[in-house]
Amino acid sequence: MTPGNNGASTPQDDDPFGYLYADGQANGAQPPSGGGYGYPSVNRVRAVGERQYGQQQTAQYGQPAAPPQQGAYGQPTGQPAGPEGFSGGAGTPTGHREQGLGGGRGRGPNTKGLLIGAVAVVAAVVIGIAVAMTGGDSDDDKQAGGEVSSAPTVSESASPSASSSGDTEQEVELPTIDAKALRLGGAAALASDVQGARADGGIYVALNQVGNSVTWSVDGIPEDGDYTLFAHYSAPGEDQSMTLTVNGKKFGQPLSMKNYAKAAAGDFTKGWTTTYAWPTLTKGTNTISLSCEAGDKCNVLLDQFWLKKGQVKD
Repeated sequence: MTPGNNGASTPQDDDPFGYLYADGQANGAQPPSGGGYGYPSVNRVRAVGERQYGQQQTAQYGQPAAPPQQGAYGQPTGQPAGPEGFSGGAGTPTGHREQGLGGGRGRGPNTKGLLIGAVAVVAAVVIGIAVAMTGGDSDDDKQAGGEVSSAPTVSESASPSASSSGDTEQEVELPTIDAKALRLGGAAALASDVQGARADGGIYVALNQVGNSVTWSVDGIPEDGDYTLFAHYSAPGEDQSMTLTVNGKKFGQPLSMKNYAKAAAGDFTKGWTTTYAWPTLTKGTNTISLSCEAGDKCNVLLDQFWLKKGQVKD
C-alpha cells in the first residue's frame, strides 16, 4: 500500500472482517487469500513426527547469522507460531540461538558433576557402615557400669601356667651311666653272670672287698644346687653300706644299700633294688665315687648311676 488515500475510507476504517457482513460485501470487501491481513492464521494439529524442525540454518563460525525473512505486510512469517518454532528450549527463537564455543551448540547437562556426586554419596554410606560395625564390637566389651571387663578371654588362662621355672628345671634330662662306663678301682671287675641288671648287656661291677671302687666323672650339671644320686644294685641276705665321695670330699654318711628286696643270702638275682643320696653339686663337671673302705660292708653288685634335680625319692 502506498501513502495517500486510495479509496473512500482511510486505512484505519478498513474492517479486516468486512467480508463477513452485508455492508462490507456491498463495499467490495473480499476474503483474503493465502492468509493475508485480517485472515486469521490457524495452526493445525499434526501427528507426532510430521512437523519438521531445525529448518533455519545455524550461522557458521565467524559468519553473521542471516536475519529471519520478514513476510509481506499482513502475511505470516515462515516461522510457525507453535513451540516447535524454537530450538534450544522454550522462549529461544531459532534465529537467536545461543552459539557455543567455536560455533557449536550450547552445553548439555553437567553429567561429570552428577557422577562425582553419586560416587561421594556411595563412599559416605560405606564409611558409615564400617564405623558402625567397628563401634558395635567395642560396646560389647563394656559392662553395665561402662567399664571394660577384666575377665579373661577364651585365649587367656585364669590359672597359673603349667610350666613354672621349677618344673622346667626338673624336666632337664640329667646324665645316666652304666657300670661298663665307670672308672674301676682296686680289684673291681665287670661281670654279667647274675640276671636282673638294668645296664646295657646286663653288665655290672662287683664291689665285694675293701679297696674296690667306681668313679663317675659327670658332665652337664646345669647349675649349683641339691641333686639326687640314684644307684641300682643287688645286696641279698643283709644290709650293706659304702663310702660316697663327691668332688673329693666324703659325703656326710655312707651310702645306705639295704636289702630292700628281702632276698635270701647269696640270691643276687632277686636282690636288685634302688637306693639314693642327696649330694650338693656344682654347675658343670662333678666327680662322684663309691668305694669300699675299712669298716664298710661291701657285698654289693652295682650296674647303674643316674641323677635328678632337687631332693626327690624316685
